[in-house]
Amino acid sequence: MTDGFEGDGGGGRGRRRFPGLSSRAYEHPADRSALVALRKLTGFDVVFKALSGMLPERSLRLLFLSDSVRVSERQFAHLHQMLLDACWVLDMEKVPAMYVTQDPRPNAMCVGLDQPVIVLTTGLIELLDEDETRVVIGHEVGHALSGHAVYRTLLLFLTNMAVRVAWIPLGNLAITAIVTSLREWFRTSELSADRAGLLVGQDPQVSIRGLMKLAGGDHLHEMNVDAFLEQADEYEAGGDLRDSVLKIVNVLPRSHPFAVVRAAELRAWSQSRDYQRIMDGRYPRREEDGEASVSGSVRDSAAHFTERARTGRDPLVRLVNDVAGGAGQLGGRLRDFAAGAARSARDAATGGSARDTAAGGGSGSGSGSGSGEDAGGPKGPEEGRAGR
Repeated sequence: MTDGFEGDGGGGRGRRRFPGLSSRAYEHPADRSALVALRKLTGFDVVFKALSGMLPERSLRLLFLSDSVRVSERQFAHLHQMLLDACWVLDMEKVPAMYVTQDPRPNAMCVGLDQPVIVLTTGLIELLDEDETRVVIGHEVGHALSGHAVYRTLLLFLTNMAVRVAWIPLGNLAITAIVTSLREWFRTSELSADRAGLLVGQDPQVSIRGLMKLAGGDHLHEMNVDAFLEQADEYEAGGDLRDSVLKIVNVLPRSHPFAVVRAAELRAWSQSRDYQRIMDGRYPRREEDGEASVSGSVRDSAAHFTERARTGRDPLVRLVNDVAGGAGQLGGRLRDFAAGAARSARDAATGGSARDTAAGGGSGSGSGSGSGEDAGGPKGPEEGRAGR
């Protein structure tokens, strides 16, 4: 497909374009299943509808407009070109507004309801090189294409509200439940957006290198991508059950997964058939989104988690597998034992009668000359045992 490759602009590295790309092509299974679960959360629909009109989107937009620098052809022109390039690669027609805000902490976000807004901090721009920044912008465009900005904005709003209504017991509990569910989804949405960033940058090493910098700072000459991925393997497989529980506890208050986890997830996806199919031009199209079923997404998610549980090296995952497998083996052994016991009982009953008959005949014949083996031997005890 001739329009699948980039021309002279936007980096000029012959990167592939994905016309009509559906966000389903790159969304992490946990992202889709978490959204399904979130929408089924009791009271979520009511809260979402009630708050949609209250969300300060206009105020948020005015805040960035008044206290940040809007990216354009005349301001941060190189970032503007990267934004256009990312939208071109992912085939997103409506280019979101993008701002640069003064903040030494490296961060980026995509918020808004009707009109998503991308925000990059100066700390992020100063930390990453051009290729790594391109990946981050692709990451945020992926959020916009997936519609994540709506729920991310809701999470920010509810998090602030939870602090204000903390003195109301029931109200705080209700909002806390929704915030916890949103935060769980928020983390999985980052894995989806990481994949979108990889589709824009199309170099797994660059994507992982950017995550490594977010973890260790601008000391690339002191760091190594392979060693960083070894950390990810150690984190996944190392420790005992206490460490597995601590991993869960440590991640609960976070909005993003840990950097090594994101790197490992991205490495696995970049080596998968799903990624290769997208790169070959075989991916779900936007016009087919209406035909996609929720049950299909749930099945895909279930299959993903089943495979992760089967191949996982985390001690807690291994324990669950061992318990499940052990239960299955125990059940099989119990069935075999019961069946074997029943067979033994039947054999004892039928075999015992046959032996009694044979023993009786033997006794009669034994009074005669007997066999050659028995000649000269004491037959009484042997016959007695056969009779028993």
